[in-house]
Amino acid sequence: MRVLSGKRDFGYTKTMPKKHLGQNFLLDPSILRRILDAARLAPEDTVVEVGPGPGRMTALLADRVKKVIAIELDKVLHERLERELAGRENIELVHADALKYRYDKLEVFKVVANIPYYITTPILFTLLEQRGRLTSITITLQKEVAARIVARPGGKEYGVLSLMVQYYGRPELKFTVPKGAFRPVPKVDSALIHIELYDRPAVRVKDERLFFRVIKTAFSQRRKMLANSLKSISDDIREKLLAAGINPMRRPETLSMEEFAKLADVLAVES
Repeated sequence: MRVLSGKRDFGYTKTMPKKHLGQNFLLDPSILRRILDAARLAPEDTVVEVGPGPGRMTALLADRVKKVIAIELDKVLHERLERELAGRENIELVHADALKYRYDKLEVFKVVANIPYYITTPILFTLLEQRGRLTSITITLQKEVAARIVARPGGKEYGVLSLMVQYYGRPELKFTVPKGAFRPVPKVDSALIHIELYDRPAVRVKDERLFFRVIKTAFSQRRKMLANSLKSISDDIREKLLAAGINPMRRPETLSMEEFAKLADVLAVES
């Protein structure tokens, strides 16, 4: 998503949203303020904004933090931002694909963004890989995706995305944003998620790649019992599950992250 509010339109009326880039402009200034408040920003922070669009939130961010790095893929919007935000010395405008940007060149930073729905999962995983230098992520995304991110074991929303995000940090669903607040109006409501990243992952595992493989394999057939859905992981998966203290008849959505970690460690001994 892209954000817009306030007295200046930052080109909204002249630069119409591009559907293929997932551009929807947020008009309510009160929502902008709530987003910035939820991000828990400090004057010494460096903030990366993915998809600044017309740049209203970019300017508001610059009023609160030491530096803003705004990454915009749309060339027309990027050029307009260069004109509209000229003279703001603590704003660095970057014309680039946020999925390919070299975040590893940055020091400590936070992310505040209203991202297009179609890059939600890849941009999240791209950012989570920057743990150690990235301290928090505050993003507006599809409400259903937000529910999956914060889901706990036992519900239908709980799955791979829940575990992947919660392995790296503590997500909070701050508030919902009705679809009518955007122009053009999207088909679904949005929600703001704030993720405080851990210094260390939530659980310790012997083989992180195997841990994620077990999770993804289990949820690829989430209606099946673990003894069946994990057959491709091990020939004697039933015994491995029992060794980890897990009933082979359970389904993946009932397992906690700690239980997945125990199972992965048992399997790691085999490999």
